[in-house]
Amino acid sequence: MPALRTFTTAAALAAAALLLTACGEKPQGMGGIKSDSPPSTGVGASQYAAPGWKAGDANGWQQQLRARAQYGQNEYSRATAAQ
Repeated sequence: MPALRTFTTAAALAAAALLLTACGEKPQGMGGIKSDSPPSTGVGASQYAAPGWKAGDANGWQQQLRARAQYGQNEYSRATAAQ
């Protein structure tokens, strides 16, 4: 009888350990996007690039951001244009 009890206890402990390891945290690697290059370098030829903009043109990138902030995302200037 003691051998059966020992075996049952060992099996229960092994099952509990197996179940608890399934709940562990998954490793988080350093995958994902590369953000070590400036955004003005672009992705090359893209259908979503603004006409006339060339990849690597940092000055043009800054001007485009200013124009978007002023005309495209400024609710005050959009509201006055709609009236």
